[in-house]
Amino acid sequence: MMQRKTCVRWLAPAVLSAVVSPAMVGAVLAASDAEQQLTRIVEAYFDDFEKLNPISATFNGNNAYNDRLPNSIGPEHIQASLNLEKKYLQEVSRVDANGLSPQARLSYEIFRRARQQQIEGHEFPDHLLPIDQFSGLPLFMPQLGTPGGVQPFNTARDYDNWLSRIDGFVVWMDQSIANMRIGMKQGVVQPRVVVEKTLPQLEAMLVSKAEDSIFYAPLKSFPEALSSEDRARIKPALEKAIMEKIVPAYRRVQVFMRDEYLPASRSTIALTALPNGERWYAYNVRVLTTTTLTPAQIHDVGLVEVARIRSEMEKVKAQVGFKGDLAAFFDFMRKDPQFYFEREEQLLEGYRALKAGVAERLPTLFSVQPRADFEIRPVEAFRARSAAGGSYRAATPDGSRPGVFYVNTYDMKARPKYAMDALYLHEAEPGHHFQISIQRELGDLPRFRRFGGYTAYSEGWGLYAESMGKELGLYQDPYSYFGGLSSEIFRAVRLVVDTGMHSKGWTREQSIEYMMANRPAGETVAISETERYIAIPGQALAYKVGELKIKELRERARTRLGSKFDVREFHTQVLVDGALPLDVLEDKIDRWIAAKLKG
Repeated sequence: MMQRKTCVRWLAPAVLSAVVSPAMVGAVLAASDAEQQLTRIVEAYFDDFEKLNPISATFNGNNAYNDRLPNSIGPEHIQASLNLEKKYLQEVSRVDANGLSPQARLSYEIFRRARQQQIEGHEFPDHLLPIDQFSGLPLFMPQLGTPGGVQPFNTARDYDNWLSRIDGFVVWMDQSIANMRIGMKQGVVQPRVVVEKTLPQLEAMLVSKAEDSIFYAPLKSFPEALSSEDRARIKPALEKAIMEKIVPAYRRVQVFMRDEYLPASRSTIALTALPNGERWYAYNVRVLTTTTLTPAQIHDVGLVEVARIRSEMEKVKAQVGFKGDLAAFFDFMRKDPQFYFEREEQLLEGYRALKAGVAERLPTLFSVQPRADFEIRPVEAFRARSAAGGSYRAATPDGSRPGVFYVNTYDMKARPKYAMDALYLHEAEPGHHFQISIQRELGDLPRFRRFGGYTAYSEGWGLYAESMGKELGLYQDPYSYFGGLSSEIFRAVRLVVDTGMHSKGWTREQSIEYMMANRPAGETVAISETERYIAIPGQALAYKVGELKIKELRERARTRLGSKFDVREFHTQVLVDGALPLDVLEDKIDRWIAAKLKG
């Protein structure tokens, strides 16, 4: 739950001179001792965390545990995770925070807060809701097992590691059934609509021949270095694993969810309808936004933002000379053929052209840029129907595995050309790829900050990146600018509908209707997004809350610094300490402003 940094020193060296008093020497040495103690604690935590969560280690570029896939929703693992958090909270609480340098103090406060929040989160039984249509291991496992993805497939050992992980996956899938049965007894079950959208995804994995499975991909093209003997051994082993382990595991879950779980699923959609649901949702909101805002306050912010952005849309409508109200303009934007490609490859080529153009202009706004590159790929067919319009998968810090900007090409009439600029800015540059890669490349930061994150910061940055479109030479025609506004109002609408469904009694249909009335995206997107908020309550709130804070800080810095304000320097200050809770980011920017004014 933290992130990255650039050139700030982690352990500042103690510089002593002949005129330093004995008392000052003692203070410096004490500070050094405290920082060394903190370093040992946070690095030991990261090592222990990766051992307990080997998938995270693989994502981080640590391949030491690539053969492991833990039963992360089982009682033993859950207890081990809780013990880990309690152990390191206790250890870090022994550190003398007064003996830390400002940068070390920042790490101390972030680390301690994260451990406290993780411990609090164990109160809520999300392990009893292990599967939905938007996230979870059944969806992630096929992505993991695709060459060119996170799991390496370069050597015989890599293939053997994958076969071992398949065994762990089978255990996890059976545990998910056991957990859902417990949830049925305790009244902690998924909404019916979530189950209905999950079942087709599970069914897609039920093939009759191994070569028809998405899990067959590693066998379609072996790496050249793999010997003929290893190929002859690995191919039948993986084929057998597909047909005798993977497919039966999906079938067991699919049959259970269809025959037992679906009839027991709930007609309600709000998280607050579950036992202890109000506290559960409030916890999600607090952790995901890193604020003390209540759901009611966030709902009101959303209403204000929707009204503001709609007024901007009215200006665009007038500019292009459209006759009719905003609802009619939305309908025109949804349906007119000029706004849509016919083929997937045209959409992908359009994004590749954006990549080249934006890269040339980034130095005008940024003095720090990542080393890692990224690829543009279509979302896999099996998950495209319920997936977002775009998403990002991070690169490894050493650049050996590039980042991936996934473009959803399902239903081309739901992927308008005018939405491309904003989506690219958000997911790629200067959005997620840009920010996350910079963070992971900050070698001076402790690893828990380089590889962690805060949703409000990272998604807030992604939405803030969209607002820089005109500064980066995009949004040049009114329809493209309207696309940027459409993307922004999308995030404002989320504040209204997520809190509406989970704290104000809104129905699914009410959410879809509100979304359709306030943005031009079609029904396909309105439905999938509404059901996303049902499946992962509170996550969608982080975008707009984070963006508003970053914009507020930029305007504060510009106003107070006047001629001393440099937007490139401001962006460096936002990026160089990695992802931070919004209150911590605000304090940091205020200190920077004060230092600039004194200078």
